[in-house]
Amino acid sequence: MPANLGLFETSTESLAEGAVLLRGFALDQAPQLMADLDLIIAAAPLRHMVTPGGFTMSVAMTNCGQAGWITDRKGYRYSAQDPMTSLPWPAMPEAFSRLATSAAAHAGFPDFHPDACLINRYEPGARMTLHQDKNEIDFNAPIVSVSLGLPAVFLFGGPIRTDKAQRIALRSGDVVVWGGPSRLFFHGINPLKDGDHPLTGRCRYNLTFRLACE
Repeated sequence: MPANLGLFETSTESLAEGAVLLRGFALDQAPQLMADLDLIIAAAPLRHMVTPGGFTMSVAMTNCGQAGWITDRKGYRYSAQDPMTSLPWPAMPEAFSRLATSAAAHAGFPDFHPDACLINRYEPGARMTLHQDKNEIDFNAPIVSVSLGLPAVFLFGGPIRTDKAQRIALRSGDVVVWGGPSRLFFHGINPLKDGDHPLTGRCRYNLTFRLACE
């Protein structure tokens, strides 16, 4: 793989069986994704959710699609309504679903049609500790994760929390897809370093597509 990719140059890297990093896969779509993201956030504002243990997450979150992932003192779950507005989550934009389906197919998971997109905003210092995505109804469907904005270090471990995690540098436009044998691997994000990105300013957005309820 070249040390420095061109603006829209892409490459594919295997992380584990069923897990693929698609370098630059979303770069040419990033402006449209951000325009759609602004509309989603206007309808369903970002918020710092609270875990069942009472911990306020450093990452600000919202959702779009038929269901949205939420956490509070009652636990982790999906909900058809935004608890902040009592309205359905904003519909998933066509550009979102098209990107997720295309990335999944490119990674070897055809016919992936997500019904939920979890949106995370990382500001300097924000992180995501190692965790599994296991609130979905069907683990046969992969996870598709899109990076926009500031670079981040993605931690990709194994099926046990104590498994040694790979440290993977993610740039804006990179997409990670994992499923099959890797579907329940632990993963996370190191604390975000400060910076200024022309697309997002002093933050990073992560779009995580899932088949949550169908």
